[in-house]
Amino acid sequence: MGISDVLRLRQGLDALMALDDTRGGHESLERAALVGASEALAKQKLGATQRIRLRLYSVAADYAATAAWSALDARQCDRAYDLLGKALHLAGLAQDSVAELRIWNSYAMLAHQRGERTEAIDSAQAALATAITKRDPLFASLAHARAAVSHSNAGDRQAAIRSLGFAQEALNKADLQGPRPSWMAFYGPAELTAMTAIVCDRIGDYTEAEAASHKALGAIPEQFRRNRALATARLALAQLHQRDIDQACATASSVFELMKGSPMPGRMRSLLGDYYRDLITLAPDAALAREWGDRYRAEWRRA
Repeated sequence: MGISDVLRLRQGLDALMALDDTRGGHESLERAALVGASEALAKQKLGATQRIRLRLYSVAADYAATAAWSALDARQCDRAYDLLGKALHLAGLAQDSVAELRIWNSYAMLAHQRGERTEAIDSAQAALATAITKRDPLFASLAHARAAVSHSNAGDRQAAIRSLGFAQEALNKADLQGPRPSWMAFYGPAELTAMTAIVCDRIGDYTEAEAASHKALGAIPEQFRRNRALATARLALAQLHQRDIDQACATASSVFELMKGSPMPGRMRSLLGDYYRDLITLAPDAALAREWGDRYRAEWRRA
């Protein structure tokens, strides 16, 4: 076993991440990632040097983290939790702080899905404590941004705003063109703006949330279709929370068009479910709300 085997396995990861960017998490992606992890571990046993063995452990950790992310995006919480535990174990064996940050970032998102607000904050702090945040400010920025979202979910306005400031400061110091794993390609100024929109909406700054969503959608690259659809749904929520019902429903409907041809991942379906619940709360008698609800249910059955 040598470096060429490591590079080949990395190329497989890159292909899976490209699929995730377009379609989002789903079972076939998760299965493929687990096959990749198994292959990397099988080759690890044949590694001729400790350096190659560590790199193969690192690849296995990334594949396991990709499988966990796919389950998380599909809102398969129990499966995601089990896979994150496996990925974290492999990242420890690999002595890979980049993989560890990725995994703690996912743990924070999973804790939010489970309604575990304190654990989400603690997981974001664990991501901040990884060694890579001291060496690469882009990773530090992501960890601070995740902390901001976690604080906003817990209703801590000051901590959320403070963490956003730290995220922006770190991003300003980052070399955005530096070599990084493909899973990190999503993060940069556009994604920080999208995460800012989430924070602003959660703390009640709806006008700022709408502005940040528009700015994010003007910057998120086209190949990140799933992320563009999520940012669009967030824009609809910000408009809805300002009682702009007509515009919000039009924006929310465009999510279905963005994801046309692919089943919506569970995380996106859940977000649209949040939108629908807020819609019928704020405008229960509006004809447009009933029409959007019919469209939502039809799309849900189709998925």
